[in-house]
Amino acid sequence: MAVDEGVAPATKPDGKTDGEGTVHRLKPNAIGLLGVVFMAVATAAPITAMTGNVPFMVSSGNGIGAPASYLVAMVVLAIFSVGFTSMAKHITSTGAFYGFISYGVGRTAGLASGLLATFAYAVFEPALIGIFSTFATGTFKDQTGLDIPWWAFALLMLAVNATGTWFGVSVAEKLLVVLLGTEVTVLAAMAISVALHGGGPHGFTFGPVDPVNAFKGTSAGLGLFFAFWSWVGFESTAMYGEESRDPKKIIPKATMISVLGVGVFYVFVSWMAIIGNGETEAVKVASSANPLALFFNPTEHYVGHWAVDLMQWLMITGSLACGMAFHNCASRYMYALGREGVLPSLQNTVGRTHARHGSPHIAGLVQTVVSAVLIVGFWATSKDPANALYVLLAILGTMAILVVQAVCSFAVLVYFRNNHPESRHWFKTFTAPLVGGLAMLAVVLLLVSNMSVAAGSESGSPVLKATPWLVALVAATGVGYAQYLKRRSPERYALLGRTVLEETKER
Repeated sequence: MAVDEGVAPATKPDGKTDGEGTVHRLKPNAIGLLGVVFMAVATAAPITAMTGNVPFMVSSGNGIGAPASYLVAMVVLAIFSVGFTSMAKHITSTGAFYGFISYGVGRTAGLASGLLATFAYAVFEPALIGIFSTFATGTFKDQTGLDIPWWAFALLMLAVNATGTWFGVSVAEKLLVVLLGTEVTVLAAMAISVALHGGGPHGFTFGPVDPVNAFKGTSAGLGLFFAFWSWVGFESTAMYGEESRDPKKIIPKATMISVLGVGVFYVFVSWMAIIGNGETEAVKVASSANPLALFFNPTEHYVGHWAVDLMQWLMITGSLACGMAFHNCASRYMYALGREGVLPSLQNTVGRTHARHGSPHIAGLVQTVVSAVLIVGFWATSKDPANALYVLLAILGTMAILVVQAVCSFAVLVYFRNNHPESRHWFKTFTAPLVGGLAMLAVVLLLVSNMSVAAGSESGSPVLKATPWLVALVAATGVGYAQYLKRRSPERYALLGRTVLEETKER
């Protein structure tokens, strides 16, 4: 284990130490480039982002300009990723943002950001369980006649997620490859079929991809926010560095592939869905009682009814893949905080890895419990799994992670100025992170100003009203505790965000 200020060597995945320390590590060389890409893209959940977000963007956001808003978001996130990947070439940390920010702007901001990121991913999983359960109950009722309560599907997904993390990232990767591959295929089939037929009823129209239209419509800010929301989790590539092969090369490549690949896919699929209906007709369909028809109509017309039935099932598996990926993210953040002994009791609990699988198995179980508690809370208050559990927790987690992304951008600026002046570049380590950070702050403002509309029927929810305050509270807790450690336990304070592996050490 490489150390900054006295971190001990890591234990091997079999639980034995190197003879010099007791810090556990994740299983090395477990996944390659494609595995990291799949894990990151799964958090974006393409089929959930398309079928869940695009109809709302078209009906209540920037109208037919929804694909253009994805284009704008892709450019902004690509600029952000330039700075993010520059840092990843120097630092490999399972804590990702936690480690990057700690090295860039200091341990106090690092711990606050680490807690915020952990908090975000922890609430994302139950959010996805909510939409998964909604898709599952609806599909089973429509196609089999079975009326199964949503909480039964929630329990199933909790069990699948916990099992996947227990047996290690390579097992989760194999599951996600299958789930992600099928959902991307059916969306691509619809989009390609529309394109091969020369567009929809009015042929090819380019209004949906005109960047100007991203800033028009009923609420352009809402549309742009949903576009950025659709990418949440792409930055999770960095947290798999410790488990990947040659992370200094893999993580930067995987991040850019995730941003640009997902972006091109989102733009193309949403564009074809809109022109497949016709621009005017698309707005009417998205505003109807069955907004999913925005995708179902062109799929049935250009591919076949069988593809619509398949799409309904893949909406279930797609949300399952996304939830599983977020479960892995939350577990790794908990593990990263735990093995550094942010609280001493955590080192031998969430900071441990499985003796055989090299997985953060205890952290995974803790995350399962956290998700279960939140799900039970919403169920006990008779809240809808889609309109309440999914929407409210997704907004809460998105606000937290966007704040962390902004801080990370500014951390890149400071890091290269203070640590690697020889690697500084006017665009990669200055302009890109500066623009990316300011853009992330702008998206946070879009979220705050559009929260009530985005929450729909839950616009008056106490959870929604408390969202900014909860994010601020978590950040303040991190700042306060870091300052406490600095004064009372400087040796533990020195370790915050500094655990990196010798073969991936900070350069």
